[in-house]
Amino acid sequence: MNTTIRAESRDGAHDFWNDHATIVTREAAGSVLHAFGVLHSGTFAEMVRLMGRMPEADRAELIIEKSGDRHYGPAEALQLFKRADFPL
Repeated sequence: MNTTIRAESRDGAHDFWNDHATIVTREAAGSVLHAFGVLHSGTFAEMVRLMGRMPEADRAELIIEKSGDRHYGPAEALQLFKRADFPL
């Protein structure tokens, strides 16, 4: 665990991939009924991996919502899945 008491730095890459994320349909993203549109939930890396392994037709209408109100569409998710620093 990193703490500021011991003056340890945070691992930004680790935090990026381990943030909470959900996969939702495009129409549910940002709507009042958002909670009912969540298809999958887990870490950001898990959601990217899941979308990266889906057939293109299945992921076409999906969005990853990462904590901090950031949305990733299918093309962005696929690019992240192919990155050299993507966790295995």
